[in-house]
Amino acid sequence: MLPETFRCYLVTKDAAERVTAEMTRRPIDELPAGDVTLRVAYSSLNYKDALAVTGHPGVSKVFPHVPGVDAAGTVVASEAAQFRPGDRVLVTGFDMGASRWGGYAEYVRVPWEWIVPLPAGLTLRESMMLGTAGFTAGLCVDALHKHGVSPDRGEVIVTGASGGVGGMAVSILAGLGYQVAAVSGKPPAREYLRSLGASQILGREQVDDPSGRPLLSARWAGGVDTVGGNILSTILRSTRHSGCVAACGLAASSELPITVFPFILRAVTLAGIDAAWGSIPLRHEIWRRLAGSWKPAQLEAMAHFIDLPELPKYVEDILAGRIMGRVVVKIGDESTLGVPDL
Repeated sequence: MLPETFRCYLVTKDAAERVTAEMTRRPIDELPAGDVTLRVAYSSLNYKDALAVTGHPGVSKVFPHVPGVDAAGTVVASEAAQFRPGDRVLVTGFDMGASRWGGYAEYVRVPWEWIVPLPAGLTLRESMMLGTAGFTAGLCVDALHKHGVSPDRGEVIVTGASGGVGGMAVSILAGLGYQVAAVSGKPPAREYLRSLGASQILGREQVDDPSGRPLLSARWAGGVDTVGGNILSTILRSTRHSGCVAACGLAASSELPITVFPFILRAVTLAGIDAAWGSIPLRHEIWRRLAGSWKPAQLEAMAHFIDLPELPKYVEDILAGRIMGRVVVKIGDESTLGVPDL
């Protein structure tokens, strides 16, 4: 049987709009409705999770709330024929950790369509080293492939490269034979980015052209942008004919100061990336690739593991931009995850 209560990291808001986040136990009956219940082994810390922990209104709209957009674990109860107790699975995106209670808990309950069977070649632990960041990077690489940006087309650029998505993109692309220019505003990140396979490291100022010129010298075959704003504009204006830039973030700005010239004179493609609500077939395909030839060779070195009660410190760090790589949150023990008697 399922336990009567479960441990979780709960965010609440009182009548005075004060937000509190703390470890607690809640009745198992408070889990939202869904087809499949999972016992969670690992989650991860993303920027969106940090916003949810602090009660950001753009992420957390319903209280009390359990953050965590990622979860990997074992099915313990299922009303869906597609899954049965004992299956090892992962969930990323959709409404996890936003409108629906998420992965910072011993148990989660979700619709079966959200669940990806753990692909051969990945452990639960590794799946959360990748998590939403790895999945997003995989979608970006897929977009470059679909638009013909192959390694022989020339150099590609990755912005925000010391972050979770950027670092994953650098590692995946380098592993596939691309020459990767990694952009970071953190001087200590240079050695780290070299270890991921970056062929050169650029400062933000080198890809933040203030001139407003509609086109710049063509340099990049393609790129992955995690920051938006004028840096994305600069990259688009610097992309070669028929190139593609995959945009997945707005760490710098949600604005895009640009003309149509890169698109109509150089046939540049701006590919928007949505990791939360992407199609189910594509989701399964990207995870299959991440477990195979796209699996970052430096995955272990990119991840730092913490226990759930340690979240507050790391939330502060990620919001302040002090984290490189991935933070994986240990919820249960993968080696002893069992299936309760039903």
